Amino acid sequence: MKHAVRHDEAADIRSLLRKISSELQAASSTARLDAEVLVMLACGLDRSGLIKQDHLVPTGDQRRRLDELLARRKQGEPIAYITGVREFWSMELMVSPAVLIPRPETELLVEKALACIPPGAPWTIADLGTGSGAIALAIAAERPHCRVLATDRSPAALDVARANAAKFGLSNIEFRAGDWNAPLAGEALDMVLSNPPYIRSDDPHLQEGDVRFEPQAALDAGADGLEAMRHIARHARQHLKPGGGLWLEHGGDQAGAVRDLLNAHGYRAIVCHRDPAGHERVTGCRA
Repeated sequence: MKHAVRHDEAADIRSLLRKISSELQAASSTARLDAEVLVMLACGLDRSGLIKQDHLVPTGDQRRRLDELLARRKQGEPIAYITGVREFWSMELMVSPAVLIPRPETELLVEKALACIPPGAPWTIADLGTGSGAIALAIAAERPHCRVLATDRSPAALDVARANAAKFGLSNIEFRAGDWNAPLAGEALDMVLSNPPYIRSDDPHLQEGDVRFEPQAALDAGADGLEAMRHIARHARQHLKPGGGLWLEHGGDQAGAVRDLLNAHGYRAIVCHRDPAGHERVTGCRA
């Protein structure tokens, strides 16, 4: 923070953090962490600098920038959209309002899928509705011999995903524009992965908290919350090789409905896995 100066009568970083944390209590359950992120962003500090220079006073420009960022967070805008990044699978991914913010629960989907992919296997794997590319990038990074096809109907989302792939130098991913499996004509797949929309249209959570700012098309899954999964289950079999795997993330209360849906479409070896909170969150099966 090159331009910060000492000034006993102005608020230093330490006192600003206390003040901002207090102001964010009503808007965020992680008020202190949010305050630290906003101060670091406004003042050009990393975590070490925030600790070592907490006695310094931000410049006028830095304070104005901080006020702007704080106003956005008070309105409920997610920290990830304010900073433009979110960590997933130890990768700092770029995000924008065009994509769903990657969440820790989705790492369970990646973990369970990777457990089924032999190291060195030259599989062809599809990530449907890739968004920021989080799932596809994690799989491509961990299984460099695999060919990963990532689809999304949003050109803006694909721009974000492509930028993330370039950032990490991942060349074994192909991005294709289109709805779910539509861009996969002629492909024979060893595995299909998806974190599709799974919230019911009338769920009040769609109008609450961070979710208000995220793309509704990536969240709203119709009257029963299963519209997207129903489509994926019906059409994935057209592309999966015999014995190929289908892995879906879903709501913590949807495991039974997803199991019934997969059974109805003739999938076998259906298994559901719980997230760290104990919710059945990820279901896998075979064609």
